[in-house]
Amino acid sequence: MLLVLAIPGVIVLVVFHYLPLLGNVIAFQDYQPFLGIRGSDFVGLSNFSVILDGDPEFLNALVNTLIITMVQVLFVFPLPIALALVLNSMLNERAKRLTQSILYLPHFLSWVIVVALFQQMLGNGGMLNEWLRSADLGTFQIIGVPELFKLLITSQVIWKDTGWSTIIFLAALSKVDLNLYEAAAIDRAGPLRQLWHVTLPAIRPVIVLLLILRLGDSLTVGFEQILLQQGPVGAQASEVLDTYVYNNGIIGGNWGVSAAVGLVKGIVGVVLVLGANRLAHAMGERGVYSK
Repeated sequence: MLLVLAIPGVIVLVVFHYLPLLGNVIAFQDYQPFLGIRGSDFVGLSNFSVILDGDPEFLNALVNTLIITMVQVLFVFPLPIALALVLNSMLNERAKRLTQSILYLPHFLSWVIVVALFQQMLGNGGMLNEWLRSADLGTFQIIGVPELFKLLITSQVIWKDTGWSTIIFLAALSKVDLNLYEAAAIDRAGPLRQLWHVTLPAIRPVIVLLLILRLGDSLTVGFEQILLQQGPVGAQASEVLDTYVYNNGIIGGNWGVSAAVGLVKGIVGVVLVLGANRLAHAMGERGVYSK
């Protein structure tokens, strides 16, 4: 019965995730939409020249992607863990549930709404600058400043998804044996030692698993979010691999080149997952899958 119940999910996975992989053949073609895959000329590896020859636009998109990924891994990934620990320590259940509900809400807003909210708050004519003007304190430019763009999109991700990401960690924390805390207290372990020696080791497998999955998705840093804000700051500061694929493929008509970049990005993601999983096995963790 469980296998029967899984059939609809398997069908969706095959139709929308595995069958589209066949479309990667256009990475090796001079693809023309009106000719189709069968009618387009085969060009071998020439579409990969933007990668092999170091095309400046591609390199700019790659560097921006790597910088945003590093910033988000360092600052975005740990925040749900810290927030989950704080929520888990709350003794008042009603206050805890109310806080969780408030923190979950931004996740359900689309990026269009989130970007609009940040513009209304931090834009040149936003609430912050209007208040600064009324107090004769000058203005502070945030929106549309290329140097602050990466920090801006990182703060948007934190505001939107940190609360929602705590769900998995809270579920892991709920499975921690309370007897371990009692034993630690008997051994005169304070709250910090209990956190370090009981709580964090208990949720370490979940942390490792999510970090591996995050590495596999590391070259994907928010297509819609960045595309909505790309105009004011320019491509030099905001172009990432996903927007590079869109701007060159859908907008520019270089379908083969865009498919080649997307294919390489996917392969790198798979390699990162497999490599991180092997490292997790070497450290004694199960990872995404066991040996």
